[in-house]
Amino acid sequence: MVALDGDLGPAMAAPAGSISVVICTQDSGRHDGLLEGIASLAAQTRAPHEVVVIVDHNPELSRRLAAGGLGARIVDNPGESGLSGARNAGLNEATGEIVAYLDDDATAEPQWLAELTAAFDDPRIIAAGGAAVPVWESGRPGWFPDEFGWVVGCSYRGLPEQPAEVRNVIGCNMAFRRAALATVGGFSGRLSRSVTSGPVGAEETEFCIRLRRRFPGSAIWFRPSARVHHRVPAARATWSYFRSRCYHEGLSKGILTQMVGPGDGLASERRHALVTLPSGVLRGFVDILRGDLSGLGRSAAIVAGLILTGIGYLRGLRTHGVARVQPSTSEDGLPGR
Repeated sequence: MVALDGDLGPAMAAPAGSISVVICTQDSGRHDGLLEGIASLAAQTRAPHEVVVIVDHNPELSRRLAAGGLGARIVDNPGESGLSGARNAGLNEATGEIVAYLDDDATAEPQWLAELTAAFDDPRIIAAGGAAVPVWESGRPGWFPDEFGWVVGCSYRGLPEQPAEVRNVIGCNMAFRRAALATVGGFSGRLSRSVTSGPVGAEETEFCIRLRRRFPGSAIWFRPSARVHHRVPAARATWSYFRSRCYHEGLSKGILTQMVGPGDGLASERRHALVTLPSGVLRGFVDILRGDLSGLGRSAAIVAGLILTGIGYLRGLRTHGVARVQPSTSEDGLPGR
């Protein structure tokens, strides 16, 4: 094993000990799903040290949760509204050596924490992520391609099938060494999704890039066996949502590229666009020959998704007022989102 950079320190590179799980929530409509997620944490084979629920500027929801006796600490986000601000509030509240994040519309399999935190037995590992399995409330559309699982916040075709190093983790299923997370200043609000700013994202990608630059020799690990089930509501199983999400993902990656440079900003996306997506188009046509006519829809969705993402990316590159950070001196891994 390769030791981490000296700035990390031996205590920060120790095997995983106590684990804090942070769930950020804002939407009262996700209340029941949030309760299911908290219940899944109570059934973990490796119990968390604590569960912290950050309520993002929704006093009514905060009062409702506090009165529910959920076995979790309910904390109002005192800072900037949005996902990054809520995640940073969770970091400030967490006391465990490892901080794991679970979405408020996801449930964890019983082995989730055990599998996820096993990665930290390697002192090089500074962050780890796992797989997100979609749970389609209205059924998966026949036209929806596996290669675009990221549209609904889930794993997608092209991710490693075995444990492997990646550039970044998936936001609904990720864990970090708390001291390292705090050292780099937490998540940036410049790419954060919020109620007011709209569906711009990629804050996990930017943070993971910044984390590896701060600690040369470190690694971010993907463990497919650390699984959560991520709810996909009917509103996200539509062509209009697919179209909007692809465009805004491209917009986010254009802004990200301005911030970190194309080497880090597009390292995973190049492989996905040049290898995984063409294979998916071909697979759709093969499915048609086998009698599955929905293969045409999947092939068309891949082509349309790539075009829409590209249009958003070009617009993101023209966004003004984006601060640039120093380029990375390390190589990037496989796709993480």
